[in-house]
Amino acid sequence: METREGMIPTALGTAVTATGYAMKQKKGSNKMVANTIFGFGLAHVVLGTIDLVKNRK
Repeated sequence: METREGMIPTALGTAVTATGYAMKQKKGSNKMVANTIFGFGLAHVVLGTIDLVKNRK
């Protein structure tokens, strides 16, 4: 089974974005850390999606 280029960063970014979002919803968490994790995950989703679209065949 071959994994398309960009699939791993997209999947990783989705998991990290979900973690950041969950931290943002929790009352006792540090909001700056939660926003940083959320943004880091979104960046991976965007970059992975760009690779998927650029290299589709």
